Amino acid sequence: MVGYDPEAKGVSSAEAAAAGSASGLVTRVLISPLDVLKIRFQLQIEQLSSRNPTAKYHSILQAAQRILREEGLGAFWKGHVPAQFLSVGYGAVQFVAFESLTELVHNVTSYSARSSFVHLVCGGLAACTATVTVQPVDTLRTRFAAQGEPKVYPNLRRAVVTMYQTEGPRSFYRGLTPTLIAIFPYAGLQFFFYNVLQQFSEWVIPAGGKKGGNIKNLVCGSCAGIISKTLTYPLDLVKKRLQVGGFEQARAAFGQVRTYRGFLDCVRQIMREEGPGGFFKGLSPSLLKAALSTGLIFFWYELFCSLLCALKSPDSTGRKES
Repeated sequence: MVGYDPEAKGVSSAEAAAAGSASGLVTRVLISPLDVLKIRFQLQIEQLSSRNPTAKYHSILQAAQRILREEGLGAFWKGHVPAQFLSVGYGAVQFVAFESLTELVHNVTSYSARSSFVHLVCGGLAACTATVTVQPVDTLRTRFAAQGEPKVYPNLRRAVVTMYQTEGPRSFYRGLTPTLIAIFPYAGLQFFFYNVLQQFSEWVIPAGGKKGGNIKNLVCGSCAGIISKTLTYPLDLVKKRLQVGGFEQARAAFGQVRTYRGFLDCVRQIMREEGPGGFFKGLSPSLLKAALSTGLIFFWYELFCSLLCALKSPDSTGRKES
């Protein structure tokens, strides 16, 4: 169902947008706590170890307990409103672009729209399109998830006005360069491995065994998310560090803060002060989040597309009339 298939009845752009938005919305609600943990780990300068007395966070369980104790249960959904705008907008644009690009490839080239290579390229391009569209919301989401108590930004409107007045419009696009560098291979690899794993599962599982189709989509998506996230994680960490630039006062309660002059300066400082392991801080919750989010995104997208196709099919109409 994901991507244009000339042999099957596909979804329209409006249906792809609706399914992508719905899948993003549902998934975001479920994985928000892991996203907050991942961002807190990524922004911590100190080593993530209980042997380091200056480190605020040591592990997933310890960080979750501390956030719950100090900030309450709602802290795990900090920045949830901009995050939902991000997920809904990103899901809609990404899947519409992906469906359109794979159809374009089928119509104007000799490549098969179902090949893994086509999904790699089209998935990367679709994600880049979606990223540029929602980058300001992603920056807002990161800042809300990063701030402690007392809050610098009490609400979304105040955050937008303050950032615009104090840092200028470019502040909404902080970290865009590493984001685009990272998102093309990350999303491309997601679609690539999802396609490969789906083809592999069809080869392993008999064609008649379609009862577990939804579970298969979930498993294939989760595996694709883990592989792609591991390969591109350092760029995601650099992006998060750059997005909170100019926001240092809100990070003081969490430990050391750093100011980075750009992408290369951020990479150099992390390597010098934190070593190679610094680029993989927060990898554990990130992989857990990637497995759940990617699996759920594909699961819900396939499910919503199937429902939309079933609703407009002649068989469904005939059954209703009878």
